[in-house]
Amino acid sequence: MNEAKRKALEAAGWTVGDAEGFLGLTQEERGLVELRVALSRAVRAARACRGLTQAQAAQALKTSQPNVSRIEGAAPGVSLDLMFRSLFALGGTLRDVLPVE
Repeated sequence: MNEAKRKALEAAGWTVGDAEGFLGLTQEERGLVELRVALSRAVRAARACRGLTQAQAAQALKTSQPNVSRIEGAAPGVSLDLMFRSLFALGGTLRDVLPVE
């Protein structure tokens, strides 16, 4: 959000913050959320790079299309282990999740 918009909202009585503050996340929880989101995006990108639909990826991963959707959506019930295994099975690497600066 740009500074002018933020100031206008605050002047109108609104409180401006981020998801961490709103949800009351600790630094550890925020890091975990960021990891899950980065991992889900990397899985989606690896699938798209191979030109696969979610249904085709599901066949390759020996799972269902709805499960691929949950993996790509960073659903809380999906384990990090499954997300990483899916990424690697689709040709992704750790660098796709955590790029080296």
